[in-house]
Amino acid sequence: MEENYVLKLKNVSKEYFGNKVLKEVNLNVKAGEIHALVGENGAGKSTLMNILFGMPVIHNTGGYTGEIIFEGKKAEIMTPNNALALGIGMVHQEFMLLPGFTITENIKLNREITKQNAISRILGDSLKSLDIEAMRKDSQAALKKLGMNIDDWVPIAGLPVGYMQFVEIAREIDKKNIKLLVFDEPTAVLAESEAEKLLDTMRNLSANGIAILFITHRLDEVLAVADSITIMRDGEQVSEMKRKDATLAKIAQIMVGRKIERVVHEARKYENNGEIVMSIRNLSVDMPGEIVKSIDMEIRKGEILGIGGLAGQGKIGIANGIMGLYKAYGEVYIGNTRLELNNPRKAIESGLAFVSEYRRGVGLLLDTSIEMNIVISSMQIQNRFLKGLFGLKMISLKDDRKIREWAMKMIKDLDIRCTGPDQLARRLSGGNQQKVCIARALTLEPEILFVSEPTRGIDIGAKKLVLDLLVKLNKELGMTIVMTSSELGELRSISDRIAIVYDGKLEGILAPTDSDVDFGLMMAGEYRSKEVV
Repeated sequence: MEENYVLKLKNVSKEYFGNKVLKEVNLNVKAGEIHALVGENGAGKSTLMNILFGMPVIHNTGGYTGEIIFEGKKAEIMTPNNALALGIGMVHQEFMLLPGFTITENIKLNREITKQNAISRILGDSLKSLDIEAMRKDSQAALKKLGMNIDDWVPIAGLPVGYMQFVEIAREIDKKNIKLLVFDEPTAVLAESEAEKLLDTMRNLSANGIAILFITHRLDEVLAVADSITIMRDGEQVSEMKRKDATLAKIAQIMVGRKIERVVHEARKYENNGEIVMSIRNLSVDMPGEIVKSIDMEIRKGEILGIGGLAGQGKIGIANGIMGLYKAYGEVYIGNTRLELNNPRKAIESGLAFVSEYRRGVGLLLDTSIEMNIVISSMQIQNRFLKGLFGLKMISLKDDRKIREWAMKMIKDLDIRCTGPDQLARRLSGGNQQKVCIARALTLEPEILFVSEPTRGIDIGAKKLVLDLLVKLNKELGMTIVMTSSELGELRSISDRIAIVYDGKLEGILAPTDSDVDFGLMMAGEYRSKEVV
C-alpha cells in the first residue's frame, strides 16, 4: 500500500549537457526496509542520490525530471536542508568532517544545543552559550549505538579512517527525525570487523523503522542485509528483486551485461609472442580497503592488460603495491631482474611509471604549472631537464628552455586543452588533468605503464579521449600498459586480456569478448579460476 512506502521515485531522469545519465528510474523503499542499490561505477547511483538529497550540482545543471514522493506527498527537494527537514540523512562516500573539530562538535554541527547565561538573559538568545554537557551526552549515546568506545572530545584529525566513517554515521543517527538514511559505500574504508559492526547497526536501525538505502559494490554485504535490491546499469534501472530471489552470480551478471564497443581498430591483432615482461609472484599489499592477498600474474610485452573487479576487492592495490606506495610483500620480476619492493624510486628507475587513481591528491601538484607537473618526476629521479651552474655539474639548475620545449610537445601530442604550459594544474578540467598525469608518466620513458582508474571523475567525451590515447601509446610506441578500472565496459573496449580480482586474489583471466556470464561469475567470486587466451 502507498502508506507503507517512505520513498517513491517516479520516472526520474537527468541530463548533463545533453548526456542523459539517468533514464526514467523508479525506486520504492518501505519503512524499516534495507534497500540495496547496486551497479558499476557510472551506473547513475550517485546522481540519483544527489537528486534525492538536493545537492547543488543537480540544480546548477538544469535540474531533473520526474517526481519524488516522500511519505505519500510530492516533495520538492532543492537543497540538502530540504532533505534534512523531511527526515532524509546521508552518509557520504567522501567524509564531510571538520578535522580541527572534536567528534562531538562534528556530530552536533549546525544542531548545537545552547543554554542561557547571564548575558543572554539580558541581551537576547543570540548570545546563549553552548551546552557542551548536553551535546556530549547526545554524542556519546549515538556512538554507543554503533558500539564505539572512544572519547567524544578528541579531534577528528589523526583518527583512523574507520573511526571517521563511524563518526559520519553517528552524526546522522543523532538526528531526531530521521526516516530514511542513505549509506553511500559505507564499508569501503572499513576493516572486516568494522564492516560487520556497521551491518549490525544497519539491521538495528531498520528494526526501529528507519528505511535504509544501501549503496555498495560489495555484493556479499548486499545478500547479508538487504531486503530488496535494485540494479542499475548505464543510467537505467535494469532489475529489482527480493533477497530470496538473488544470488551473487545473478546480481553480478545483470550489473555488467552490455554491448561492448571496441575502441581498438578492428584490424589490430594482438600477437601473443609469449615474451613475459613482468612476473608477479605471491604479491600481497597492505592497502586499506584494497588489500591484495598473494597474487600470481604475468604481463606480456606489448599488451594492454586490464585489471578489474568490484570495489574493495583488491584490484587497486596491485599497481600501488608494485610502485611502492603501500607496503608490499612477495616477488616482482622485470624480465629476469627482481624489483626492490617498497621503493618508488627503484620502481621508476626499473622502467615503470604510474598514473594514480587519486590524481588530485597523488597525481598532481595542483598549484604548480602544467610544465612542472610534466617534468618533476623525471627531474628528481632521472636528473633530466637540469643544467649545471657555470658548467659545474655538482650545482644543478632547472633548464627552463628544455622544460618548455618538452611541455609544449606533450601538450600538442596529448592534446591538452590549456591556456599554456604555465597554467596551474588546478585550473584544468578533469580530462585534461588526467592527460597531464599521463604526460608526466610518459616523460619517464617507461617500459611498462600502470594506469589506475584513468577515467574516474571525467565526462564521457574526455573518457573516450583518454582511452584513445592509451590505445595510441600501445599501438604506436609498443608500450605495455596495465590498466586498472572499475568500468568493466572500458576494460573490455581496449584490453587484450582482463584479469579479475576477487577478495584480494586473482579469480581468473578472460578475453574481452568472453560472455557476460563469465565476467559476472568472476566478479562475484563464483568462477573457478582459469586463464583464457
